[in-house]
Amino acid sequence: MRTDDPLSQAGSDSLPPIRDVLAAIATGLWRWDNASGTVTLDAEAARLLGLPARPQTLTEAAVRSRFHPVDWNEIYGTVQLAVAEGTLAEARLRIMDDTGRRVLRTVRSRSKPVLHDATEAYELIGTLQEVSEPAPGTAARTPVTGDWRRSREAFLLDAGRALAEARSTEEVLRVAAGLSMPGFSPDGLAVFGVAGDRLSIIGHHGHQPGDDGPFSAMPLDTDYPAAEVVRTGRAVYLSSPEDYRRRYPAAWPLARRFERQSWAFLPLTVAGRTMGAWMAAFAYPVSFTPDERSVLTTVARMLAQALSRAGVAESERELTEGLQRSMLPMLGPRIPGMSVAARYVPTGGGLQVGGDWYDMIQLPSGRIAFVIGDVQGHDVRAAGLMGQLRIALRAYASEGHRPDAVLSRATRFLSGITESITYGSSGHGADESTVYDPRFATCLYVEADPATGVLEIARAGHPEPAIRMSDGTVLLRPTAGGLPLGIDPDADYPTTRLVLEPGETMLICTDGLIETGGHDLDSGWSRIRSILEGYLGEDEQDGLELLADRLVQAVHGPASHYTTGPLADRREDDVAVLLLSRTGRPEQRTDARRTVLTVAQAEPERVAGARRHLRDLLHDWADDEQVDSAVLMVSEMLTNVLVHTDGDALLVAEVTGEPGARRLRAEVADGSDDLPHKRRPGEMASSGRGLVLMELLAGAWGVDPRGDGKSIWFELYEDANAAGGEAGE
Repeated sequence: MRTDDPLSQAGSDSLPPIRDVLAAIATGLWRWDNASGTVTLDAEAARLLGLPARPQTLTEAAVRSRFHPVDWNEIYGTVQLAVAEGTLAEARLRIMDDTGRRVLRTVRSRSKPVLHDATEAYELIGTLQEVSEPAPGTAARTPVTGDWRRSREAFLLDAGRALAEARSTEEVLRVAAGLSMPGFSPDGLAVFGVAGDRLSIIGHHGHQPGDDGPFSAMPLDTDYPAAEVVRTGRAVYLSSPEDYRRRYPAAWPLARRFERQSWAFLPLTVAGRTMGAWMAAFAYPVSFTPDERSVLTTVARMLAQALSRAGVAESERELTEGLQRSMLPMLGPRIPGMSVAARYVPTGGGLQVGGDWYDMIQLPSGRIAFVIGDVQGHDVRAAGLMGQLRIALRAYASEGHRPDAVLSRATRFLSGITESITYGSSGHGADESTVYDPRFATCLYVEADPATGVLEIARAGHPEPAIRMSDGTVLLRPTAGGLPLGIDPDADYPTTRLVLEPGETMLICTDGLIETGGHDLDSGWSRIRSILEGYLGEDEQDGLELLADRLVQAVHGPASHYTTGPLADRREDDVAVLLLSRTGRPEQRTDARRTVLTVAQAEPERVAGARRHLRDLLHDWADDEQVDSAVLMVSEMLTNVLVHTDGDALLVAEVTGEPGARRLRAEVADGSDDLPHKRRPGEMASSGRGLVLMELLAGAWGVDPRGDGKSIWFELYEDANAAGGEAGE
């Protein structure tokens, strides 16, 4: 030991030397030099460590071998905490024999770190004294190994898991308020933040409303423990009211009324930056042993990380929600004779931002355009492209272009902006790299005439619209379409024309409404169909708003978690829904079901769609055999037009009358003047049986010449005894 060691000097002429006093009470001295990695022991300290009783200097590894491995890890953490906070390091340590299998004794160590300003090195000067090991469970607040340490580790694991799962600042504060620390629990908590040069109260627990008033806007230079913690980044422990009053006389009158006995103020530090302070106040005296300080420090670090994550998540949510709100339009004023409702629900993952959108545009002609679409992706780029594409579509529509022309211009626009190039380099003079990020978008564009209910629809790879008729029948309306926008700049988009009758409602949506919950297109439409069929068809806008809520609830509400679709791979997506209903006057309404469908020469596959469409129209027809007959005759009539003429086929089907005594009239028109003739085909003939089938199956049928072509029609009657016409009529 050095002769200038302050511990070797007498404290007073009237007192014996300190060395003699320590030797008399069997207390050894040690000095741990972190820079050189050596430990200096006096004779008593060496004896307590199981070494020859003489002063000696050993390596850190040699001294470490005398301690129980678990206890060495414990004291190392305690020392690091004491160095960081400038406090005493205190611990109980088990001394092992030469074999490392038997405990010789338990010693109590108290030491003080001495920092060297020029370097980060430090010396630890302290004492060793033998103590008796208490029975398990009797050391509730002492830094010993055993039950207390195990309960502390379990507590920290539970606290870390709970704080990691908290998604908002409110949840973090609720978790912090519910923490029950092993052996000691605060009954008052407060979390302070920094707003400019002032403290702010983020949240508190164990206080009455309004108690935070005097503490909510304190300047950082105030003589208040939390302010000092934020300024210095070091914890403040106050084990008694006297200690608080002595160190912070200006702040004591504010704290005295809460009648607490001990306080701990710890910094909330993330990435080296102190973002605030955490106060834990106790109704009973707490000595704040190194173990207790270690627990509080660990909780403060976890709390800081959780608050930081929650703050970032809340900022992202606020940013993305604001972005979506700014991009999604407000529906315009009421449209005479029509009601409109719309919903947008972002996906639950990621940034909660995506490429779905809807829009309503007032056209120069007095008509109204409705647009719904989905840009590929669920990221910020998708949202940005969505905003650009929406503006472009609005501009093209406002110029007065027809639906097909609007989408043709939009696909050229999207093809151009998604072929943009992003340049990057390594920063070391390397060649710049080129990154292409092509995107496509699906879109459905509807131009509506409120006065007549005429809808002209152009579709770019988007799900087809659904029509709910006034009697509750729901039809998935086949419409002509083209490729998604952005794939082929020269793509064409044919237009489909239909009439929305009074009392009917059209649904257009993105695929998120259909496929969310693991559904495919078929099972997803079945789910949506049941919601539409249950809609009462109210005249008022509130009824349509209720339907929109029910559709969203069906795929995002609690019940959706128990009615998932058949696909094992659940794909969550944004949801955009737009509903258009033609109200009209009550006297304008009818119970008739009427649908119009065009099958183009270039789309013979739509004959199969027409068959499905007719079955949906006759979903509640009494006689299944008559339904089969109707589907067979319609298929035959459409196929004849495609095979024997050069034009398109127009199907008009209408169901009228009361259930049980209804009439189906189906008519297929084309532009050819050649009238069909009834023939008697031989057994090997491949055609010529169309009119024969109609004569056998239809209740009535006929061929009507028109100025620009002809039409072939047939009728079926739900009650066979009510057939009112003869074949060939």
